[in-house]
Amino acid sequence: MSNGSSRYIEKIKYKIFGINYCIASAMGAVNYIKEHIKELSGEYICFSNVHTTVMARESGVYRKVLNDAAFTFPDGNPIARMEKHGGYPDAERVAGPDFMKNMFELTKDGSLSHYFYGSKQETLDLLRKQLEMQYPGLVIKGMYSPPFRNLTEDEDTEIVKMINDAGADIIWVGLGAPKQENWMFFHRGKLNGVMMGVGAGFDFHAGTIKRAPEWIQNIGFEWLYRLFQDPKRLVKRYFVTNLKFIWYKYFSKNTV
Repeated sequence: MSNGSSRYIEKIKYKIFGINYCIASAMGAVNYIKEHIKELSGEYICFSNVHTTVMARESGVYRKVLNDAAFTFPDGNPIARMEKHGGYPDAERVAGPDFMKNMFELTKDGSLSHYFYGSKQETLDLLRKQLEMQYPGLVIKGMYSPPFRNLTEDEDTEIVKMINDAGADIIWVGLGAPKQENWMFFHRGKLNGVMMGVGAGFDFHAGTIKRAPEWIQNIGFEWLYRLFQDPKRLVKRYFVTNLKFIWYKYFSKNTV
């Protein structure tokens, strides 16, 4: 089934709560996307964790957004474990920030170019500084922090033109879920690069949010580490959605 964990990606999908998840290793996902970047132009890629899985379980509209993506990767150990228990032992968590790091490393030779859409301007400034320092040679075609409101049709048209004129291969989208997935769904086929919704990935790589140590990530408690950093904003999200995920997994008839 696998031809090496660094290259592993399955063509079939594994359904969890009605969401068609890709089955891949962390590096297999990066390598595949890099090698197929041109044919994926205009498409979008999602990284779905427990929180967004529960949202998609409860919303048919959002579930369609995730399922219409070229790939929806399991950005959460509980999801990856369900794939493993479903008969795919090589399946791994494909976390958005890790995917970014690996893609930056693979493309710092200038083989692919990058555009960053989302977050605050201060975060983007820090992000550029960190990327230029850590990945010399990385080609950044542009960065844009959109207004924190609904855009007018004219504004959106101008932004699409701006991004396309930049000519980047990869368009990283950091608007937070579900806004970023809905944005990518709406712009599918309108933008020339491959859109990738990475949520707080901008903050992690800019250094404005500290990432959990790897051992905490491996045991599935990165959410708790983040909760301690921002309890006021995240307590309801994590405790409510985690409990819902457990309920849907063990007590609901519709787990697939």
